[in-house]
Amino acid sequence: MPKYFDIHSHLNFPDYDVDREAVIKNLKETNTYTIAVGTDLESSKKAVELADKHEEIYACIGVHPADDTSATFEDTPLPTLPLARGEQGWGELVKHPKVVAIGECGLDFFHTDKEKDYERQKKLFLDQANFALKYDKPLMIHARNAYEELLEILEQLGSRTSKLRGNVHFFAGDILTAKRFLNIGFTLSFTGVITFTHDYDEVIKFVPLESIMSETDAPYVAPVPYRGKRNEPSYVSEVVKRIAEIKGEDFEIVQKALIDNVKRTFRIVA
Repeated sequence: MPKYFDIHSHLNFPDYDVDREAVIKNLKETNTYTIAVGTDLESSKKAVELADKHEEIYACIGVHPADDTSATFEDTPLPTLPLARGEQGWGELVKHPKVVAIGECGLDFFHTDKEKDYERQKKLFLDQANFALKYDKPLMIHARNAYEELLEILEQLGSRTSKLRGNVHFFAGDILTAKRFLNIGFTLSFTGVITFTHDYDEVIKFVPLESIMSETDAPYVAPVPYRGKRNEPSYVSEVVKRIAEIKGEDFEIVQKALIDNVKRTFRIVA
C-alpha cells in the first residue's frame, strides 16, 4: 500500500525528460504513487506509457480546455497498436487497465476570453464528460475563473445520471462553491499552495476528510520547503502534512483517509 498518493502530476511532460528516471526513483523510495495527467492526445499517450511501465504510476487521459484551442476530443477508436507506435485514439487508450480518469478537462476563462471561447470549451468538455460516462470513469476537472459555468453544466448532467463523478483539481474556490461540488458527489484536491498561504484554510476545514485528496500539479507550485524549485510527485507528503495541520487531525489518520479516498474515487487497488 502506498504511503502517499499524488492524484495529479504531469510526470509525462518534457520538464522531466532529462531526469525522469531519477524522479520515478524518488517515487519508489518514498512509497508515493501518482496519476500522470494528459492535456492532449500525445501527453495522454505518454501518461499511459509511463503507467504501463511503473507500478507507482496511473494515467488520466484527456484534453485541457485552453492549452491548445484547436484540440478536439472524439471517441473514434483506431486499430489497436503497440503503445510505442503512438497511434491509438481515445477509444483504445481508455481500455488500458491503469487509465483511471478522463481529463484534465473543464473550462478556463483565465487564459482565454469567455465571450469568444465558451461554446468551444463547453463542447470539448461535454465530449469528454460523455466519454467518461460511457466508460464509467471519473472526471479530472480543470476550472479557472469558471466554477459557476462549470457547475451549471455538471449539475445538469448529474440530474440525468447517477454515474457522474470526479475530482476538482487544484481547488481554489470558496465554501459555497465547494458545497455545490460536494452535493454532486465530487471530491476536491489541494496542492502545495496550501503550504505557503492561508487562503484555503477555511475551505479545507469545511470539506469532510472523505472528500479531500492531495496533489502536486508537478512540475508547478512546489510546496514549502521546495518552493521556487521544479515540483515533483514525491513532494506531495508536504501537502498531506499541511492538510492534517489545518484540520487539526492526527497525521496518520489523514494519511490513511487520503489513500482510501483515492482508491474509492478512482477504483484503484494498490
